[in-house]
Order: sequence, then structure tokens, then C-alpha cells
Amino acid sequence: MTTTRPSQTIGFIGLGYMGHGMAKNIVEAGYGLHALAHTRREAIDDLVARGAVEASSIRSLGRDCDVVVLCLPGSEQVEAAVAGPDGLLSEARTGLVIIDASTSDPVSTRRLADLATAKGATLVDAPLGRTPKEAWEGTLDSMVGAEDDVFEAVRPLIETWSGRIIRTGEPGSGHTMKLLNNFLSLGYGALYAEALAVAAKAGIEASTFHGVITGGRMDCGFYQTFMQYVVGGDRDAHKFTLRNAHKDTRYLVSMANNAGIASHIASAVLNSYATADAMGRGGDFVPMLTDVVAELNGLKR
Repeated sequence: MTTTRPSQTIGFIGLGYMGHGMAKNIVEAGYGLHALAHTRREAIDDLVARGAVEASSIRSLGRDCDVVVLCLPGSEQVEAAVAGPDGLLSEARTGLVIIDASTSDPVSTRRLADLATAKGATLVDAPLGRTPKEAWEGTLDSMVGAEDDVFEAVRPLIETWSGRIIRTGEPGSGHTMKLLNNFLSLGYGALYAEALAVAAKAGIEASTFHGVITGGRMDCGFYQTFMQYVVGGDRDAHKFTLRNAHKDTRYLVSMANNAGIASHIASAVLNSYATADAMGRGGDFVPMLTDVVAELNGLKR
């Protein structure tokens, strides 16, 4: 039985923790891949060894590719990559599709979608759920904001890195849903960190706390990876930085403010991550918020 190699050429920008695994799955699915090197060479060297081509510039991706996938830190970087002087739209081929898999500000996303349309291109927001482990395995969750026909056209590509794909509505809705998803997960992170500090002050060890919650109604996948660091010392169990958590909760509060919603809880969650970032801990991962909260309360972990 023969398989048909996909005819599209895919560009990729953002070979970080998530992007490397996603790009690997694109290559393994048979697509031609042109990828822009990350600050670390390991990812691009690995992809080139698998058959990818190293791109010379963002501008060249817009010119040479049918679809370009972005997996960047936030809207500032996405706006530069899409609409900057040497961005994708500066020399985009007609019909170019841009898939933004970053966690971005929906207001920015909708503005970029309008700019893309004016240039004969299309922007789809398809942010991600889960972790770099699932990115490597091709089992991420993807929340896709796109028109019906565009969604069906890009679905086969998104399936290369996704185990679950949900169309959330029009462009911008994917990023809206992603911020709500992260509000829940990062809210849990802030709650766990504070609960563990209270437990320590009251003489309850983290291992005892973990034994009670595991298997109960408050258990979940996020809790388990969080606690792999707290009780297991696994620094890489949940590789999402406190800096990114700060950025995402900032976007969330801004979205709530724009909607006229009183964001008491969201603002408190934001302040937890803003404090950690301001203390110079932005490069640490989310479960390490427990160390920050412990330190602020005179505890040692």
C-alpha cells in the first residue's frame, strides 16, 4: 500500500518546548517543512536531519510556503512575525494561511486576521492545550478559530500534532478559549501553591497533602504534573514558565476588563505570577511557584 505525500509546503516559526515536537510531527507526516532556527540550534539541527529545510528569514517563509505555523511566546512576537516590516505579510504569496498556535491576545488576533485578509492571506488561531510531552507524541489539544471551510482545509495539518481538535468559532475565538483554559489551570497552580504553604505552616507535609488529593475528586492531570515537582523533585514534569504564566494571566485580565467583567479572582491569580516574575523567577516552571510562595511566607522547601 502506498501513501501520498502531502503537497503543501509548511513553514514553522518558534521551535521552543512545544514547537519542536509539533514540527517533528509535521515532517514525519510527509509534509515539506521549512523551519526558522530557534535561539538554540538543537531543534533545527534535529529537524534538518529528519528532512526539513532551514529557512533564511520570516519573509522567505511567507513567499515560499502554503501554510506557516507560529508557536511564539505572545502577541508582541506574533505581530512582528506577521505584520512587521520583514514579516510574513510583507511578501506573502496569495492564499497563504497563517496558523497561530501561540497563546495570544484575541484583540491582536482579530486585528491580524483583518490585515491578512487585506493581503490575500488567511489567519487561523489554533492555540494548544497540554505539554511538550504531548507535542512530541502528536496528542496536543487544539482550539481552532476559523471559518468552516478554512477549518476543514487546515484540519489535516493540525491533526499531525493534535489528538483532540475543537473548532471554537470565528478567528479570535481559539485564543479567547485558550485564555479561559489557562485561567483554570494557572488558577489551580496559584491555589495549590498557597494551599501547600498553609499546610506546611500547619504541620502537614506535602507528601501527606498529595496522598489525600490523589485519586479524589480534586485530582486531575494538571495537579499530577504539578506535584511531580513538589513531592518528586522532577523539575521538567510541567515545562511552562512562570514568565509565560504571567503573560497569559495579564492577557486574561485585559480581556475581562475589555468585556466589562469584574475580575477579582483573575487579578489575584495574575498577581501570584507577576510577583514570581518580578522576583526574578520568570524562567522557572509553574510548579516552582510553590517555592516562591513558601519563601514569601518564611518557609523552606
